[in-house]
Formats: sequence, C-alpha cells, structure tokens
Amino acid sequence: MAEEAEEQNTETTRLEFPVGRVKKIMKLDEDINKVTSEALFVVSRSTELFLRFLAEKSAEAAIEKKRKTIKLGDMRVAVKRHRPTSDFLLDSLPLPIQSLDRPATGKTRSRPAVERPLPVGTRRIDGFFHKPENEVPVEIEDD
Repeated sequence: MAEEAEEQNTETTRLEFPVGRVKKIMKLDEDINKVTSEALFVVSRSTELFLRFLAEKSAEAAIEKKRKTIKLGDMRVAVKRHRPTSDFLLDSLPLPIQSLDRPATGKTRSRPAVERPLPVGTRRIDGFFHKPENEVPVEIEDD
C-alpha cells in the first residue's frame, strides 16, 4: 500500500529542473556511464529540496537584519548555521567584498569580477548553462 502511494507521488511530482541538463551534469562524472530515470528523479528532487532549504534559511537571515533582499552574506550565515551544509559548501561560497572606497553618492558601480585560479581538478560551471549551437536533444532511457 505504501509502495502504491509512493509510485503515485513519483508520477505526479513535476520536476523543476530540466531533466536533460541534470542528466548532462551527472554524466560529467567520468565514472557514470548510464543514468536511470529513477536516479535522475532522485537527484533532481533532492537538488530542489536542498535549494529550497538554502533559500528559506537565507531569507530568515535577511529578515533578522530587517531586509527583504537576500545577499551573499545571508547565504553564508545560513550555511554556517547548518553544520552538514557548512562542511561541504562554505568553502565554495565567495567571500563578501568589503570595500572602503564606496562612492559617496550612494550609487554603486559595477566592477569587473576578479578571476581567481581554480583548484586542481575543477572547472567552471558557467559554460555549462550556455546552450551550444550544435546541441543535440538528450533522450532519457526509461527502464
């Protein structure tokens, strides 16, 4: 009976992330050859839940400072407060920029981002989200 309810929940749950993109990200790992539809669903859904959790905790940190806008510092506070998240994510978040030479007019200037060297064995994810001209649609294998 519980299995039937679980199957119905799986079928009616609509994923927020594009399945093809998630599969492509999973296949960036050289050890992964095939991705089943169940694994794809679990990874997509758990990513959604994690991002919702992070957004809620970041919003709480912003509200504590009486703001409606979430800033990088709020995300860092949220990550620091949750130990399991802090263990793997805190090192990946950029440090907040503390500038002493802010303009007196109150207007902010956009500054070019400083490129930091990547750790060995990593690559930027920015290029992944830009659709190449010759991209072929990804088909999902349903077993």
